[in-house]
Amino acid sequence: MLLLTALALAGGAVLTAQAPPPAYDPSKTFAPLTLPEPINSYRSSNGAPGPGYWQNSADYEIHANLDTTRKQLSATEVITYVNNSPDMLPSLWVQLDQNIYRKDARSNSIFGRPRTDFSDGIVFDSVEIEPGSHAAKAKADYIVSDTRMQIRLAEPLKGQGALLKIHIQYHYPIPGVWGGRTSWGMSKKGEIYDMAQWYPRMAVYDDLHGWDTLPYIGSEFYLEYGHFDYYVTAPSNMLIVGSGELKNPQEVLTKTQIERLTQARSSDKTVMIRTPEEIDDPASRPRGSSTLTWHFHMDNTRDVAFSASSVFVWDAARINLPDGAKSLAMSVYPVESVGDEGWGRSTEYLKHAVEQFSRKWFPYPYPAAINVAGFSTGMEYPGIVFDGIPDKGKQLFWITAHEIGHSWFPMIVGSNERRNAWMDEGFNTFIDIYESDEFQGGVYGPKRDSEYSAGGEPPDTILKVLNDPAAPVILTRADGFPFRLGHPVSYFKAAYGLRLLREQILGPERFDWAFRKYIRDWAYKHPSPSDFFRAMESEGGEDLAYFWRGWFMNNWTLDMAVKDAQYVKGDYRQGVSVTIANLGQLVLPNTVQVNFEDGSNARVPLPVETWISKGEYTFTLDSKQPILSVVLDPDHVIPDNDRTNDVLKK
Repeated sequence: MLLLTALALAGGAVLTAQAPPPAYDPSKTFAPLTLPEPINSYRSSNGAPGPGYWQNSADYEIHANLDTTRKQLSATEVITYVNNSPDMLPSLWVQLDQNIYRKDARSNSIFGRPRTDFSDGIVFDSVEIEPGSHAAKAKADYIVSDTRMQIRLAEPLKGQGALLKIHIQYHYPIPGVWGGRTSWGMSKKGEIYDMAQWYPRMAVYDDLHGWDTLPYIGSEFYLEYGHFDYYVTAPSNMLIVGSGELKNPQEVLTKTQIERLTQARSSDKTVMIRTPEEIDDPASRPRGSSTLTWHFHMDNTRDVAFSASSVFVWDAARINLPDGAKSLAMSVYPVESVGDEGWGRSTEYLKHAVEQFSRKWFPYPYPAAINVAGFSTGMEYPGIVFDGIPDKGKQLFWITAHEIGHSWFPMIVGSNERRNAWMDEGFNTFIDIYESDEFQGGVYGPKRDSEYSAGGEPPDTILKVLNDPAAPVILTRADGFPFRLGHPVSYFKAAYGLRLLREQILGPERFDWAFRKYIRDWAYKHPSPSDFFRAMESEGGEDLAYFWRGWFMNNWTLDMAVKDAQYVKGDYRQGVSVTIANLGQLVLPNTVQVNFEDGSNARVPLPVETWISKGEYTFTLDSKQPILSVVLDPDHVIPDNDRTNDVLKK
């Protein structure tokens, strides 16, 4: 802590410091706030879905073939699309994420250096429309624009629950490790395929934008919910893990593996399903066929992904959920990741995180939670996450907790990641901070990337952001963040904002109640930033316009200062008069601590209303002892931009 050296004053005064002229304008901070998305029958004033809220849905049946020789995935797909909106839709939009790897992809214009690896993206063998039940399929009229396809319908799709089916046959080359979020690569003993964004997916049609057709240029996803049945045919020596529940274990696993899985479903300790010693044993795979087809099913999800390899070690353990429900934590990894310092504890980490997030926020809804060690590292999909082969210890714990935490944001609460990265990464960074505190008494904590520097002095990262004139505001479109500021703003500043809201503004009891209601209200739905703001105000019991405006809509700084402290009538026995100045445009609740010579102290809270009409505040405190110092924010819990003026010391 830096201390302000004060000049001793004559006449029994304690201390006085010179402060710069205040720049604070209360009429700006506390002005009425109009949120971006209006209140209407779809979205209520309390932040919950309105009585007229609607949402379209998309169910998928996919039959895929993984060709490991040609490095190609080919598939047939049937999408059953239901238009629950009140609108007639003359066209449909479909997302084609694999087209980001084409030479003419729009994403190439935003990378710092040109790509050197490309693919042809998705190649369509056929696209057909089945307009209704028992209607004949017809060739679709469609155009492809970058990572999107528009299907122009012969007859508009009516609203209020009308449906049609889209039949697609396609194939695409699987990117190597340069694919990032979807890839194949060579581990020590064999190949690993991380298959994500692997099928044409419906774009979202909502009440805010109509068709939300932002192209895929690097930021993440916005998808409709539905039911999935997907089948993957691959070489029979491969193990496949995927989102949802494996429906045909008797066809693709050995009897021993099925028995071990049954044991794992009732075990809180990790059970080996396929050991490192069995990797080279042909008996660890069913015999009799060169290929096997794996069938997975998942309900009420916005996406699915899978991973395949002949060299996976596999373990699992039971997940205990609220109200007695169960799920299954599983990890697959190559032999070089084996060991308690590495992936041998992955399932333990996964199990604990899912149980804690379920207890604290919302029950995990999926039949399995899977951690994959492969080449598409640090990426999340419903029920399955991809992490790094060399990850170990604290790093593996942190990344496992963070990635599986995305099951809540944005997999359960279906925020628009393409527009609002902070409602995905910021929310998730916020909840995984507490997981680090709770696992085995905080052995891997504290995790404070949203607040602290390596030396532990808060909040280094955030102060750099607040002082950076180039820093964008949190409410910036996800693709609009400069590379060096994407994480500090959308992850760390957003997460720290929620920490401030929970621990300094509302308090845990009010915050947790409001946040849980927000999650329940918007589970499997599409909230906007305004919905979140209204939900936290309505159930949290505070007008938070000053905070939304200062922290999320602007990059304002907080700078409060101890301006003056005088004994009343020059006599410490009659009390001390303390003046605090607010010099920045941001306001937050704060605390003043007065320290006395006998070692005692007194604390005075400063609520935000202190600054609602003025930039300076003077209060008188009873005292019986001479004063040693006056300190603002004694626990360092708020991001004060200049701590040199936070202390007056005798």
